[in-house]
Amino acid sequence: MRILLVKTSSLGDVIHNLPVVTDIRRHLPQARMDWCVEDSFAAVARLHPAVGRIIPVAVRRWRKNLMKAATWREIGEFRERVGELDYDLVLDTQGLIKSALLASGANGPLAGYTGDSAKERLASRFYDRQFQVARDLHAVQRNRMLAAAALGYPLDNELDYGIEAPAVALDWLPAQPYVVLLSATSRDDKLWPEAHWVALGCALGELGLKSVLPAGNPTERARAARLAAAIPGSLAAPSMRIDALATLLGGARAVVGVDTGLTHLAVALKTPTVALYTATEPGLTGVLGSGFHRNLGGAGQCPAVTDVLAELSPVLG
Repeated sequence: MRILLVKTSSLGDVIHNLPVVTDIRRHLPQARMDWCVEDSFAAVARLHPAVGRIIPVAVRRWRKNLMKAATWREIGEFRERVGELDYDLVLDTQGLIKSALLASGANGPLAGYTGDSAKERLASRFYDRQFQVARDLHAVQRNRMLAAAALGYPLDNELDYGIEAPAVALDWLPAQPYVVLLSATSRDDKLWPEAHWVALGCALGELGLKSVLPAGNPTERARAARLAAAIPGSLAAPSMRIDALATLLGGARAVVGVDTGLTHLAVALKTPTVALYTATEPGLTGVLGSGFHRNLGGAGQCPAVTDVLAELSPVLG
């Protein structure tokens, strides 16, 4: 059996789809699985050993460059690649018109959510097979339930993202035990106050733990540099690819992060994680895994430093 999984973005959503791969491998060990995913998140799909062929898309970039010939060349190349093989099932766990359109280019029966359980009702018009999944469940559970219904296996309670940190050399990282502080996110209202990060980092330093602060774009790097300058013994990490970030997160004593995809990646790697929410509710999309994890805060809330330290105490000693 050959299956094409379609979950293209965002980073957190792609990570939330990894347990589907593990479930299918557990129940259908002979199945071969390919994945259609945004090229910027393809490295996450590659972390799972059961994923075979990656079919990258670049919808975000294509939208911004529709008048360029190179964009249409890439779209044509995607259409050719997604149609190269025959699939026994094409499974769209994203439930968007965008993902359903991409999935419809593959050769094989297309399965997805019913109109009242898809994120965008019109997406269901593209599906040959539709399955009802309650909308008030966590995103990970919805993905797993859809796959189980579409492929006819019983869903168990064993949640496993199925990934391990790759062996990427981080020569800049000292041998001292460390905690990763994920201070960057896509929206300013999701940020945790810088003074809170400094207080947390100083408290961790008193426990003998170095704070490591990854960052991506220039704004994030500037914030990480400010925080590192204010937290004795801390380190602003250099720019890293997703595989190197996975190595960093996987080797940490703990991770504290705002509402961002990398916080979900830490949980997927079973690193003890505390997630901080200030503008969104964590109920349906908060961190969820089989290892130690905590969701603090919610819309209009600001978790206290003392609460974070209290949650971390069982894993930091």
